[in-house]
Amino acid sequence: MTIPVSTAQLVTMMQDARQRTLDLVDGLTAEQLMGPKMSGINPLHWEIGHIAYWYEYFITRKLHGMESILGQKADQLYDSISVVHDIRWDLPLLSIADTLAYMRGVQNQLIDHLGCISSENIASKVESFIYQFGVFHEDMHTEAFLWARQTLAYPAPILTHASDPSTDQTKGPLSGFVEVPGGTFMMGAKKNAPFLFDNEKFAHEVSIVAFSIARAPVTNGEFAEFVDAGGYTQEKFWCEEGRQWRESHKALHPRYWSKNTQNQWCTRQFDKVIVISDHEPVIHVNWYEAHAYCCWAGLRLPTEQEWEVAALGEFNTDGSLSINKRRYPWGRTAPTSNYANLDARSLGCVDVSALPDGDSAFGCRQMLGNVWEWTADTFMPYPEFEPDSYKEYSKDLFGVSKVLRGGAWPTRSRMINGTYRNYFAPNRNNVFSGFRTCRPLA
Repeated sequence: MTIPVSTAQLVTMMQDARQRTLDLVDGLTAEQLMGPKMSGINPLHWEIGHIAYWYEYFITRKLHGMESILGQKADQLYDSISVVHDIRWDLPLLSIADTLAYMRGVQNQLIDHLGCISSENIASKVESFIYQFGVFHEDMHTEAFLWARQTLAYPAPILTHASDPSTDQTKGPLSGFVEVPGGTFMMGAKKNAPFLFDNEKFAHEVSIVAFSIARAPVTNGEFAEFVDAGGYTQEKFWCEEGRQWRESHKALHPRYWSKNTQNQWCTRQFDKVIVISDHEPVIHVNWYEAHAYCCWAGLRLPTEQEWEVAALGEFNTDGSLSINKRRYPWGRTAPTSNYANLDARSLGCVDVSALPDGDSAFGCRQMLGNVWEWTADTFMPYPEFEPDSYKEYSKDLFGVSKVLRGGAWPTRSRMINGTYRNYFAPNRNNVFSGFRTCRPLA
């Protein structure tokens, strides 16, 4: 199902992902690389070794039949299934120098196994899939490194391959809703997609009822109105699980918000406290907070189906919903900086009116990049779901997580497209999560 790619492309991707990993741990002390034991993050010292282990386990060991560079120690230290979260701080980890040497050793073996590295030498389908999966797995962890640095108030990183988006983009709010017609839609990824994850299997027909969805995600300014109106203290806006979360955390506002001496709402961005930008999307809110805002505003979260239709759907010439769909909201062109805020170029969000070239056919903006968007739905398998070689990637989270779509500012553009599904527990608010809303049709 994966389209074969050249060995040169695979090596370039691996090297780029590794440079991002190294950038994100560079400059941190040994103490910072371990960090405190807490939910929602891993010790970075452990996590970089786990990245190397994943490549080694699934490619050099399972695919090529080799032994681990570390012997039995590799499984004892870095298997994320058997090495449960809470003990990762207590393991006899390799030194940082030895961990980095392990990472280099595994990557050298991977490159050696690809043979001739050139744009003309095409890797097999099996290699193309599992090598890309390894890169995307590392990409997911580098996004996790960024939310760990945010959670722990570490300084913003300096990235080798990133730059600010263009400063001449339109800035400000983007209000209003668009109407999306009902009809038949093919939900999920096609079997001939260039690459797909197991939870995207496969495109299947769904019936869509016409709906109205916001052109942009909810902004800081809009969410501040909810906070200032006492939204966190009014029981009627919160589901039972949300009330329990709010009370246990004594939450009165988003996780990183605070008031300054001028009574302005501020947020902590890495180790700096700044006044919130009213027109940037609210970020680091959990599903319960998004749901409560919607109840307060007389709105609702979109279903996962509605989100994908609004992002990828097209009109027929008569204005009805087409059976055809796009790969990205703007078409089939791969993401670049004029379409979406991805790849940590900006080290933060941009205003919701920025990047009009990335609009969907219905006029929804930033449905890829800037901020992950919570949907109403619990993460569940599609009808033809079947796990890939990394069997635990999706199946253990079905039924217990909520679905987010669209990617955020740190998400890698090579990985994200309109059918990609992310999933987190509804109480997670240290990830780069926001939301957009739906309203009743007039």
